[in-house]
Amino acid sequence: MSVPAPRLADSGRRALLLAGGAALLSIAGCAQLAGRSSVPRSTDSWSGRMSLRIDSQPVQTFSALFELRGSPEAGELSLTSPIGSTLAQLHWSPGEALLKNGSEVRRFDSVDALIEAATGAAIPVGALFGWLAGRDERVPGWRPDLAQVANGRLQATRESPGPTADLRIVFERS
Repeated sequence: MSVPAPRLADSGRRALLLAGGAALLSIAGCAQLAGRSSVPRSTDSWSGRMSLRIDSQPVQTFSALFELRGSPEAGELSLTSPIGSTLAQLHWSPGEALLKNGSEVRRFDSVDALIEAATGAAIPVGALFGWLAGRDERVPGWRPDLAQVANGRLQATRESPGPTADLRIVFERS
């Protein structure tokens, strides 16, 4: 499941993920994000490893440690390299979707656009929460394999629109 981290020069998305590698709470903008977090304390939470392979030309791969909490409506996703460097922090709530990468904060129109900018693929966030909870939520073009969710493993394949993508997650639920 270990996929090499993307190289800095490969694409804008990869550069976005790796540029800076700054600590999560080291700047004022990050403190501001933390201070206005709208994620309720009693929400679902998962952590573990994720990898994503996009069968584009050239093939794109992404892997990270992650912490996900919240809901499709309001949540946070932290992505960290295997050696502990923060790759990105994603935060969303009604009317707000932010990507924090080092000292850069980018705003997006939706959580789906935010996730695509961070990972390189349009991963259906609403369904992802359901899949991690073991619910077979249907999304056009995606085929989740929930057979191992009880063992902390999830695989989902995007078959359309192309290029195809393979998402693999090993997780623990908090």
